[in-house]
Amino acid sequence: MMRKKLSIVVSVYNEEQALPLFYETIKPILEDLSWEYELLFVNDGSQDGSLKFLQELTLHESRVKLVSFSRNFGHEAAMIAGIDYACGDAIVCMDADLQHPPACLPEIVEKLEEGCGVVTMVRTRNESAGIMKNITSAGFYWLINTLSDVKFEANASDFFAISRQAADVLRENYREKVRFLRGYVQNVGFLRATIAYEAKERAAGESKYSIRKLFTFSINTILCFSNLPLKLGIYAGGLAAIMGIAVMLYTLCTRQGAPSGYATIVILNCFMFAVLFLIVGIIGEYIAILFNELKDRPIYIVEKTRNLEGTKESDILHQIDNIDSSANKRL
Repeated sequence: MMRKKLSIVVSVYNEEQALPLFYETIKPILEDLSWEYELLFVNDGSQDGSLKFLQELTLHESRVKLVSFSRNFGHEAAMIAGIDYACGDAIVCMDADLQHPPACLPEIVEKLEEGCGVVTMVRTRNESAGIMKNITSAGFYWLINTLSDVKFEANASDFFAISRQAADVLRENYREKVRFLRGYVQNVGFLRATIAYEAKERAAGESKYSIRKLFTFSINTILCFSNLPLKLGIYAGGLAAIMGIAVMLYTLCTRQGAPSGYATIVILNCFMFAVLFLIVGIIGEYIAILFNELKDRPIYIVEKTRNLEGTKESDILHQIDNIDSSANKRL
């Protein structure tokens, strides 16, 4: 009986120091699995020696694959590329900094063998995160679960596993330019399992997500999964109407007139203009997302591949795949 294959997709950006330890840690675990495996590294335009290390590794290990971008396209794009190029019966996405413990792989395989189409990995503890990051993370998941119809696992990470069927759905139907991959994974359906894990300290280097990037990422995610912010104008208008009626009733009942004074007028005008500009800003963000989709630029561009079946070992230009082309034809 032919053994199933597990594709491990590892996104890499300036992880020169962590990669040797990561490979030494994950290789014996993969060798002990009941499945065949391929280890697919996606180099997201690293500026250090990450690419050189991975190229040398592919020369000696046929089961190590490499996809290298022409520039930095971001962590989400790297995971999408890995899913596009993976050929296994199931795919695991993880990072190279060892915060996603390879020791969880046997348990993930067990869930996949039980028929799960999606295995969500949930952090119970993050040793490298401070109090502020933990608070903002909890607030983000509370907010998006409140605003969106899709309910997300709190503290779900970019460490997850999907079956080939789920991967095909992501390849064909979830090709947005502004995206939240871990949200898509929880949105595709299929039988789902959850595994808890502790995120250890980074093996080396530092987090590539700045506060600004995390804030922008959070805003885009909320806008992509909910249209409730667009309705803020309706709620603000309703509130203003209620306040106006309340002032009118107060005036009629007490015959004392509306609250007077220059300061009162200024405060009310500032409040209304603040709400107005907030609504305009939200509409602008939605328009920006639509603009990015209409430009239809590639999610990623591949410069080099190594050890990939059916592709040349030379430089190639990959502007997504014919999935996007067929989608455009339908439009």
